Amino acid sequence: MTALLDIRDLTVTFPGRRRQEAVTALSSLSLSLEKGESLSIIGESGSGKTTLMRAILGHVQPSGGSLRLFGTDVTLASDNEMTDLRRRCAMVSQDPYGSLPPTLTVLDAVLEPWLIVRGRDTRKEAEKRARELLEELGLGDEDILSSRVRLSLSGGQRQRVAIARALILGPELLLCDEPTSMQDASTRGEIIRILQRRQQAGMSMIFVTHDLFLARKAAPRGIVLHRGVLVEEGLCRDFLAAPKHPYTRALVAALPRLT
Repeated sequence: MTALLDIRDLTVTFPGRRRQEAVTALSSLSLSLEKGESLSIIGESGSGKTTLMRAILGHVQPSGGSLRLFGTDVTLASDNEMTDLRRRCAMVSQDPYGSLPPTLTVLDAVLEPWLIVRGRDTRKEAEKRARELLEELGLGDEDILSSRVRLSLSGGQRQRVAIARALILGPELLLCDEPTSMQDASTRGEIIRILQRRQQAGMSMIFVTHDLFLARKAAPRGIVLHRGVLVEEGLCRDFLAAPKHPYTRALVAALPRLT
């Protein structure tokens, strides 16, 4: 069986600015993801997590290695092929303030991807689906649905709107970049359960986080990135119980504990 995502020795290098040396954001990274599988990617800011997400969607050109998405080599794909690949994916950005259209209402912000892809003559079906998703995410109140994104929503609410917007077309692969960073503990757990229900129905998911506890909840398997290098991979529960790499041990040591 061909993996949904297959990455081999991926390297991404950005040119330096003003005579500075080039920066290697990812170095010889390899991983694979099957249909219906989830994977947590763990690391601090600057570890290469977001660069990896952008490379998967073809927004960053690799300097070396290969990246195959749905069997197509992203590094060799035409613009039309990339458009088709991206329509099978969705991404929840780390920044819910910059990733949502600020002038639209909550309902229209969630509807927008559906209407762009499937046309405005399907609006009735789209609105039904959008309302169901927003209700599931705790945003079903009519006052919220009719609110403009930039005026009335908290950061946590914006994150949930972004998740609904990402899910409305039923993506085969969902890329989540710190999607619960602005949620409280109870809402964070409910969002993970909502995403896992989609995964059980066949959706694949990559969940980016710096939180080892959250990584374990989001996916059984994970990788740890440090300065663009994969330093540990395996079961997330093992990262917490018996971390092998010094960087993973430092992450575990920094976790808050009850005394």
